[in-house]
Amino acid sequence: MNSGKLIDGNAIAGKVLNEVSVQADQFSKEQGRPPGLAVVLVGEDPASSVYVRMKIRDCAKCGIESFSHKLSAETTTGQLLDLVDALNRDRQVDGLLVQLPLPGQIDTRTILDHIDPAKDVDGFHPRNVGRLVRGDGEVLVPCTPAGVMRMLDEEGVDPKGKNAVVVGRSDIVGKPMALMLLHRHATVTICHSRTTDLAAVCRSADILVAAVGRALMIKKDWVKEGAVVIDVGMNSISREEAPQLLLDDPARIADFEKKNYTLVGDVSPDAAQVASLITPVPGGVGPMTRAILMENTLKAANWRTN
Repeated sequence: MNSGKLIDGNAIAGKVLNEVSVQADQFSKEQGRPPGLAVVLVGEDPASSVYVRMKIRDCAKCGIESFSHKLSAETTTGQLLDLVDALNRDRQVDGLLVQLPLPGQIDTRTILDHIDPAKDVDGFHPRNVGRLVRGDGEVLVPCTPAGVMRMLDEEGVDPKGKNAVVVGRSDIVGKPMALMLLHRHATVTICHSRTTDLAAVCRSADILVAAVGRALMIKKDWVKEGAVVIDVGMNSISREEAPQLLLDDPARIADFEKKNYTLVGDVSPDAAQVASLITPVPGGVGPMTRAILMENTLKAANWRTN
């Protein structure tokens, strides 16, 4: 049995960044300044710090000016709101991102609701969520599901008329992913922890999107022959937790020997044996999320100045 084709998220993300770079250069010539993205990091979460550095690096790649704001872990909701207010008013800032998760003492929803919807490049503000539900054209949408849709388009996968199953119902990925597929005329099922016979529902999918955050939860025999599988998960597992199929993989062995852990998705890698297309982890959806953030920043800049 032939393995499914891997969808190269790095290559598609590179294409998006190149497009943004060309358009950002044009914006700079017309407006006398580059598009601007403000990124706010609260606390010392290692993963968040890495993500912020990568986003700032992406800005530099495609001609977007980045404004980085690092606050202490003791920051209060009120103090963070004051910064958000200032960035909302700043005319050099077209996009505003507050890196999640926030420390426990901060009311995350209050912060996200306070970001100017026109600068909400994460697509989390209630106004943008509502406009996504309605299917409005000019709307900033969450980066990960938008990246998934771009990947499907690049691979020539038309969701129209297909059965799409989204495993996970988060506000960040699952719900907006389902809406975007629905707007493209797929028949959509959202699954979660209380779904009866999840494996059977997954096997009904022509397009299967896994966004549940549980390492290797979706097994090969949960995947329909010829399905398109999009693995949004990013999980760290140790050598002791790894199934044999990972311990037999030279790339994974190198990971374990170097750092005693490896990154895996929500889908077992051997699902590639039955899928027609599948995203790898890492190198699949992750790079697309950051690329779409740059695209959203450019959109916000254009919409705000036109």
